Amino acid sequence: MKKSAAVKKAAPAKKTAAVKKTAAVKKSAAVKKSAAVKKATVAPKKAAAAVEGVPAAKTVAKPPKGESQTALVRRARRINRELAEVYPYAHPELDFENPFQLVVATVLSAQTTDLRVNQTTPALFAKYPTPEDLAAANPEEVEEILRPTGFFRAKTKSVIGLSKALVEQFGGEVPGRLEDLVKLPGVGRKTAFVVLGNAFGRPGITVDTHFQRLVKRWQWTDQTDPDKIEAAVGALFPRSDWTDLSHHVIWHGRRICHARKPACGVCPIAPLCPAYGEGETDPEKAKKLLKYEKGGFPGQRLKPPQAYLDAGGKAAPPLGAG
Repeated sequence: MKKSAAVKKAAPAKKTAAVKKTAAVKKSAAVKKSAAVKKATVAPKKAAAAVEGVPAAKTVAKPPKGESQTALVRRARRINRELAEVYPYAHPELDFENPFQLVVATVLSAQTTDLRVNQTTPALFAKYPTPEDLAAANPEEVEEILRPTGFFRAKTKSVIGLSKALVEQFGGEVPGRLEDLVKLPGVGRKTAFVVLGNAFGRPGITVDTHFQRLVKRWQWTDQTDPDKIEAAVGALFPRSDWTDLSHHVIWHGRRICHARKPACGVCPIAPLCPAYGEGETDPEKAKKLLKYEKGGFPGQRLKPPQAYLDAGGKAAPPLGAG
């Protein structure tokens, strides 16, 4: 009887040991699996450059929680420097020859692509080259020209209205002050800064959808209101950098850091990006997601700057040509 009791006592002990061993194995496997998952989303120490000859970021600088303001400023400025090397030819992607053409084109770019605007404005400016001409235009004729840009009735009202305001209030000249520009029909702060930065050389930050998306991914600010984003990001950079910064961020958003499928695997600033891994990380697959000159396709301007063409960029086709 004593021997039987000893056997029974030993059995539970063996069973308990086996259970502990199994649990330990499972825990170990889980830890290894978790580590593997984490490792897969960490940016490489050397990110693949988006273009041959452009150096990739060299060190991992993924920001920790509670990043100090000083560290944020350094990281943000480094991202801008890296993007300046990737897009040395960055420029406004609207065709224009003077401030009037730029303000009209920017108003027309709402809810459509710069390409569509660039394909539409040649006919508009050929018929109405000055504010005086457009102010006196027949709305129905303007609507027909602007139809390809979408929301053409509202846009017709805006461009005719702003042309009348230019003639009546500013002597037919586009004003070079923010407070005057935002009084024009259809012109908000975003449009005003595009005009100030690119037609007058006065620094401004353009907070469009691409800019908002990227600064959120980079954790430059948690603000969602465009005006507050403008103020928060502006505080990270010298005022003289604002216009070029806007071009760099917007160009990167249009070519690599897309809204739905960012091409993380070929992003030159991947080591600096807190959101690395949200998109495709395999370099070969990511390469197929590149757009415009980065993917070997035409750009958005029919008349791009020579620097863009020298870098391998291609002019966009005119309306109806593709």
